[in-house]
Amino acid sequence: MTTIAVLGAGKIGEALLSGLLQGGRPADELVFTEKHPERSAALSERYGVKGVDVASAAQLADVLVVAVKPQDIEPLLDELAPVLRPGALIVSLCAGLPTSLYERRLPEGTPVVRVMPNTPMLVGEAMSAISAGRFAGSGHLDLVEELLGTVGKVARVPENQQDAVTALSGSGPAYFFFLVEAMIDAGILLGIPRELAATLIIQSAVGAAQMLNQGDQHPVILREAVTSPAGTTIMAIRELERHGVRAALLAAIEAARDRSVELGQAHEAE
Repeated sequence: MTTIAVLGAGKIGEALLSGLLQGGRPADELVFTEKHPERSAALSERYGVKGVDVASAAQLADVLVVAVKPQDIEPLLDELAPVLRPGALIVSLCAGLPTSLYERRLPEGTPVVRVMPNTPMLVGEAMSAISAGRFAGSGHLDLVEELLGTVGKVARVPENQQDAVTALSGSGPAYFFFLVEAMIDAGILLGIPRELAATLIIQSAVGAAQMLNQGDQHPVILREAVTSPAGTTIMAIRELERHGVRAALLAAIEAARDRSVELGQAHEAE
């Protein structure tokens, strides 16, 4: 039996708890921490999982999933370091934070696996990238991949690619939401009621995503299949290129990568 503690039961932490339970993990093998008593009580009632403090989680758990906001990591590590059991696995879901931070602040030899998930975890369709720290082996990665496989897909990447992954898939859902929002506004501009415009665009997005996911054709091929000579689509593509949408996306993702690097540097040893 492997006991798992989720430290920080916000949206991502709750989504992981839900996914683990739906994947067959017994409730008595799970605990969580939550600083707001009302939310803790609500989660316990909803999932049948016990809410505990950090010290109790460290005493009970074989795997501790850190799902707090990056700015809250320092006090959590201060609390965790004196009570962490030898051999306990730390799984970090915190954007930008390197495994070296945990290895430096926690007992020597603590295995750490860094994860970059994304919010589709809330509907069981996450894309999570995992990387091993200095003291984590293939068995640790296997375990983390099994756990996260209950809420989506998992890829293994070198840790030096995690900032880029954060920019691509970690922040990626926001780019799609932004695009859908703009397209709905365009529908309203063209005289279509908001509710209908939303239905048209969201279903188009769902269908396009399924075509990308289920087929083996490059996105360029799929786009060209919609783009008839002198038709409506090529006129739209010309405007997108004229306004630099492709360049803007490249710059946006690069900026997200740079911010991820900054978050990690803020916690480097002096």
